[in-house]
Amino acid sequence: MENRAIARLLSETADLMEVAGEDSFRIRSYRNAAGAIEGHPESIAAIVKDPERKVTDIPGIGKGIAAILAEIEQRGSFERRDEMLEKYPVGALELLKIQGLGPKSIRLLFENYRCATIDDLERLCREQKLRELPRMGAKLEEKVLRSIANYRQRAGRFLLSFAEGVAAELTAYLEGDGIEKITPAGSLRRGRETVGDLDLLVTGPGALNALEKFVKHPKAQEVLGRGENKASVNFGHECIQVDLRALPAESYGAALQYFTGSKDHNVALRQRALKMGMTLSEYSLAKIDGDERVAGATEEEIYAALGLAWIPPELRENSGEIEAAAEGRLPKLVERSDIRGDLHMHTTETDGRATLEEMAAASREQGYEYIAITDHSKALAMANGLDEKRAVAFAHQVRDMGDLGIRIFSGIECDIRKDGEMDLENDALAELDFVIGSVHSYMNLEANEMTDRLMRALECPHLRVLGHPTGRILLHRDSFPFDFDLVAAEAARRNVYLEINASPERLDLSAALVRTAKAKGCKFVINTDAHHPKHLLNMTYGIRMARRGWLQAADILNTLPLAEFKRAINAK
Repeated sequence: MENRAIARLLSETADLMEVAGEDSFRIRSYRNAAGAIEGHPESIAAIVKDPERKVTDIPGIGKGIAAILAEIEQRGSFERRDEMLEKYPVGALELLKIQGLGPKSIRLLFENYRCATIDDLERLCREQKLRELPRMGAKLEEKVLRSIANYRQRAGRFLLSFAEGVAAELTAYLEGDGIEKITPAGSLRRGRETVGDLDLLVTGPGALNALEKFVKHPKAQEVLGRGENKASVNFGHECIQVDLRALPAESYGAALQYFTGSKDHNVALRQRALKMGMTLSEYSLAKIDGDERVAGATEEEIYAALGLAWIPPELRENSGEIEAAAEGRLPKLVERSDIRGDLHMHTTETDGRATLEEMAAASREQGYEYIAITDHSKALAMANGLDEKRAVAFAHQVRDMGDLGIRIFSGIECDIRKDGEMDLENDALAELDFVIGSVHSYMNLEANEMTDRLMRALECPHLRVLGHPTGRILLHRDSFPFDFDLVAAEAARRNVYLEINASPERLDLSAALVRTAKAKGCKFVINTDAHHPKHLLNMTYGIRMARRGWLQAADILNTLPLAEFKRAINAK
């Protein structure tokens, strides 16, 4: 069993235990172990099976979890999970994805109404049964119904990082003799936050043989179709649909363009071709009169034949990119090589899984010039957040450290309290080099209250960055409501940077809001919010969001060389 699947079993069991109101320490141990397992570079199953290895050598895994892992390896589940599933049906896990409901509410619904599915919950809301229970009312019923609608809209979507992992796994499996190129297309190539299905294009003399190999993959749960040039399967436990298309080399560029662009982008491009006396399909760009082939082997030649500069995949949403390409004003989008530091990461001082020294070493391996260590503030008690005394002491510790081969700035991710005040006093914040302000609680405020809260936070003279500004968790929690235009304009006025949080679960800000904020004069910072050295690799996802938002290196704080960066964070 893969690490991700093992981690999912532990996380889901922790969720059910939380619904049951069980011991918080044990629940936390399951969650910590799940995080450690998912982030571990080696196969946990292989370690469990190796008599020469001890899985307890991995931080976050004790003897109790080790016994559970051995049981999972033997039979694919474990006793505690089975007990929880006898008490609560698996549908209870789905209820946790509905905004407005917490574990206590779900337990209450189950005990009073045997509510175990989304359909049950929707019926109870429409029958106005929730308001009959303690701490529930008409407003909650309305919110839950909206959340159910949003959840159903998201159903069948997968995180960008998950889809990329599947694409990488299949590419490695299919590569071999006779295969020239295997390329993901669709929303994955455009860098969308979530992906509905996966398109892979393959060329070369072995492309047709790759189709047969593809449908025989051990993780192909169901073969949905097998034609002459295309095969489709439901892949893996999650059953993501993957389509593999075999292409002749002369049509590779046309197919890549066709299966990458959004529907609106492709319609606009085909209309442009028609006006120029040509037709554009997944096979080629050809003249209408005589059907003479004009282009098709590469995307670049297709765009050039249409009088356009090549358009980066992230921009292909019909949001002005075709006009910009025609007029020679496409931006030079930010690239990974432009990033010189990561300014949001956590260590074992709070809820991180690596020491400051380990995070610094891993950041140095990424080629960074500088980083900021930004552990949590005291409001996040479960994360062992820092109070004023610990924050200042930690800042002094950072400054007194010897040469680690990278410049380290002392920072904090300071909670923005319900009233908009910062979680630490100004005197303590003044001791730090870099302050991120983030909302982690009271996300159910009305839009005007949340707007006032954020506007108040922006008044803090030490605030440099507004962290994960909308609070969304992809496929789990929607953005909290607030007047984004007003907050973005105020952030620009006060020289507070907006974070593009690169965690695949967040990708906050969205591309649309990045463009809105840039129009308001905002500047940005791309951070990973890393809690483990492995998370530093997520920078690539933040960069893709920035590119989708049309950002250039000059728009982003952590593309600056060290000396310029120091001047920038001191000039508020």
